[in-house]
Amino acid sequence: MSKQIRIDFVSDISCPWCVIGLKSLEQALDRAKDAVGAEIHFQPFELNPAMAPGGQDIGEHLAQKYGATEEQGAKTREMIRSRAAELGFDFNMEARSRIYNTFDAHRLLHWADTQGREYALKTALFEAYFTKGENPGDHAVLARVAGEVGLDRAEAERILASDTYAADVREREQYYLRAGINSVPAVIINERHLISGGQPPEVFEQALRTIAAQS
Repeated sequence: MSKQIRIDFVSDISCPWCVIGLKSLEQALDRAKDAVGAEIHFQPFELNPAMAPGGQDIGEHLAQKYGATEEQGAKTREMIRSRAAELGFDFNMEARSRIYNTFDAHRLLHWADTQGREYALKTALFEAYFTKGENPGDHAVLARVAGEVGLDRAEAERILASDTYAADVREREQYYLRAGINSVPAVIINERHLISGGQPPEVFEQALRTIAAQS
């Protein structure tokens, strides 16, 4: 009989490694389903909390934040694209040219969790940004994607036009920052075990099986 575990997946919509981490985790859970059953909760993290609403050019952003040259950036993007493709996710590097503010996306995800649609919205927002190149900070995009995954679009628009769930999201962000999470993805199992980064499926699988056996 499989052991039930809780997974808190701390991540940001604008983080490519978070996509890779989630897809790897999904594969690991499928491989280890004989031993582990999981309930995944997405937790908010902003890589760029001070980002202006209009966003910033990706090349400019990476140069400013990490000192990356154009050549280094291109190599990193190709590595990310290749890793994601192996996991079944399409990174369209030509479509995505800017980094955006994601706070409102996290507010909408908080609401989606109360409606049982957080997982669907999270994956749809990853696709909207990384595959289609859409702005995950744009209210029209967010409301449309919410409607596409079965949420009430009018309610999504109402939430986005207000500050609903803003305090909740900031509280959760601060909680994980205080806990020492300063990079994502951070995969926390049973509120005790931390796995950092976009690990391969086999790394997640081994950890899941070990933790399940110890539970």
